[in-house]
Amino acid sequence: MNRNVRWYSLVTISAAGTVLALNASKFTMANVWLVAAAACFGALAASMRTRLFQIVGPLAINFLVLLAGLLFLPPGETIVMVGVAGAITYTRYQMLFRTPGSMDWWKTAFDAACTLIAAAAGLQANKHYSWTGEQTDLPTRLVLATLSFYVINRLLDGMRTVLGRGGWTRKEFQDSFWELPYYPVAAIVASSLYTLKGSFGWQPLLPLVPLVFLIYRHWRLHLLRLEAETRHTREIDSLQMRSIEALAMAIEAKDQNSHDQLDQIQVVATALGEAMHLDKQELSALRAASLLHDVGKLAVPEHIISKPGKLTREEFEKMKTHPLVGAQILERVKFPYPVVPIVKHHHEKYNGGGYPDGISGTQIPIGARILAVADAFVSLTSDRPHRPGITPDQAMARISLESGISFDPTVVDCLKQSYLHLDRLAKERRSGRVKLTTDWPVDSNVARQGAPEPAKPDPPSSASFVASIAAARQEAQILFELAQELGNSLSLDETLSVFAVHLQRTVPFDTAAIFVRRDSILRPEYVSGENLRAFSALEIPVGHGISGWAAENRKPVLNGNPLMEPGYVEDLTRMRAMRSALALPLEGGNGVVGVLSLYAMEKDAFTRDHLRVLQAISTKVAMSIENALKYRQAESSAATDYLTGLYNARSLFLHLDGELARCRRLDSPLAILVSDLDGFKGVNDRFGHLEGNKLLQRVASKLKESCREYDCVARMGGDEFVVVLPGLSRDMVKALVPRLRDKVREAGREVLNEDVIGFSVGEAYFPADGTDAEQLLAEADKRMYAFKSRTKMLKEQQRGYAFDDVAL
Repeated sequence: MNRNVRWYSLVTISAAGTVLALNASKFTMANVWLVAAAACFGALAASMRTRLFQIVGPLAINFLVLLAGLLFLPPGETIVMVGVAGAITYTRYQMLFRTPGSMDWWKTAFDAACTLIAAAAGLQANKHYSWTGEQTDLPTRLVLATLSFYVINRLLDGMRTVLGRGGWTRKEFQDSFWELPYYPVAAIVASSLYTLKGSFGWQPLLPLVPLVFLIYRHWRLHLLRLEAETRHTREIDSLQMRSIEALAMAIEAKDQNSHDQLDQIQVVATALGEAMHLDKQELSALRAASLLHDVGKLAVPEHIISKPGKLTREEFEKMKTHPLVGAQILERVKFPYPVVPIVKHHHEKYNGGGYPDGISGTQIPIGARILAVADAFVSLTSDRPHRPGITPDQAMARISLESGISFDPTVVDCLKQSYLHLDRLAKERRSGRVKLTTDWPVDSNVARQGAPEPAKPDPPSSASFVASIAAARQEAQILFELAQELGNSLSLDETLSVFAVHLQRTVPFDTAAIFVRRDSILRPEYVSGENLRAFSALEIPVGHGISGWAAENRKPVLNGNPLMEPGYVEDLTRMRAMRSALALPLEGGNGVVGVLSLYAMEKDAFTRDHLRVLQAISTKVAMSIENALKYRQAESSAATDYLTGLYNARSLFLHLDGELARCRRLDSPLAILVSDLDGFKGVNDRFGHLEGNKLLQRVASKLKESCREYDCVARMGGDEFVVVLPGLSRDMVKALVPRLRDKVREAGREVLNEDVIGFSVGEAYFPADGTDAEQLLAEADKRMYAFKSRTKMLKEQQRGYAFDDVAL
């Protein structure tokens, strides 16, 4: 009870006390027995409750006491008798039918005061009213007195309701209108009985007592049947509304972003409808439409509904079909109230710029205009995937800007008066809903990894259908996105990164590791999450640990022990403990290409649903990894020599051009060495090409070891090698070349066990010997062949001297 109601009640009670005090002085003890009888009558009436529709209260007898006073007592004594009867009636009703904590003594005193003031008004009407200046006959006076009593009583009580609700309402008068005919009829019957008593005495009226009882009994049975039919109607209506809610929740659960908003929209729309005095049929239609307004989205593809950004013109045209589709679906339901027009037109704009029919102003059904405002307000204040919700004040400001354009100004003004209160009610409705989940506990089925024996999972709760539908929709959407994303890139790193990001939305994990099989070893190609370094350093032999076992047996492992992974050691001072693992083999066209392993800090964190989702996409992931590996190999072959892994000729020229540009900019030196292996043809002839290939690989390795990390070593073809040395002076190169010759001879001894090859080298320097790659390579090649000729000549001379010594 707010302050206005309290003050109003206090004034009314004070006025009634004044009326009672003024009339108490006129009371005589000769009629005290009538007052006592009225008090007993009031106590008896309080114990007899009337119930019709949703109205429950004490049996209305106060106006009968008024009639008795009008017929037999002076006005003053009538007022006292009515006041005593009213006080006894309402006090006794509180004591009989209310619990001690729920008693409202303010309301009891107020009701008794209203009865007393209304009785005083009835007495005045009976005393002073005249049609022609003369006192009217008895029946007319009694009818006028009872009608005055009814009207004043209802006005006083209705004003209290108005002050309590903060706005004018006729609900109280509508609820009690069924009582009105009872008052004049009772007045006419009372006047007739009084006239008969005056003519014939009380004796002829005694046979009427059983007749009155039969009439009361018949009336009571009629009310009971009417109440039963009304209750049945309410139950059917409630069942229909619950069915609508269940259908709406099942449909809207397909859109995870909006199904939580249904209740909030219904709360706001219904409150606005009540504030705008919609009738019962319109309110029922608005409640149903607020739940079913987007049922037509069943005909809109899910990727359009779930798109986070702005829709294209074509997508928006498809979205605009959902009001018509929804109306066509709901037309088959045959609602007893106008739901279909609201659903069909809830996207119309007040200025005529909406859809589907482009109607404007009051041509739009009032329910649709209210629903449009409620939907906009709830959507703006709710969080969405692509944006956070804004405050109620900001939402109200945006809606006000669209007043007269998109929204009905009358509805917007109504929302302005109570939008903060409505937002609070909507949020309370949302927070009061049960949070459902589809993650039911699942025990491990891998006893060999130290996990418990498998157990049957608990069945899902019957209340989890909304979450199940939402999870199914989300799963389908993520699988669709994965199917698109995994085929968009041939880069292995990008492919695995995209996969891990999408996977996190479906299968919660703390660490994800994707191992790629290379011969008999699983090496981590991508790792994200907790304990990154520990998992990145793993090299798991096939057949060992969780991931190795999954790769060897081509079977998944659910909720295994992460500590079983070879080489994985947890330092709990710096790392977070992992307590469950899920390993899934990735099988491509050529067998198992890798293993997807997920780790979680929670015990038994992964469910059979998680495993089912991963198995559904494992083939696609495996094919994507295979393609990415092939692309990496092809890309590497295009840039490197297939035998030695060094840069090939094409990559050499690209690298050399870049180094020359840098040297020009920084004015720094650069040296190029062109070399080949002396005697390599003889190696192939004597030892075979396989040994020759091994020798080339070993020479390449030795050259790489002898150079700096940023030096470029390339194989031009055959047994020719090029070394690019940025930043080295001539003297530094002269010191490096002998070391390179020693390394090459060492490679020959390691492979062939003989010192049978040599190493001819030609040098060129930038900018002294040339300014571009071709000039420098040509000069170095020329000097290499010159060195080779000198070396060959010296060898021939040495062989000649050796022959002369033998001859001598």
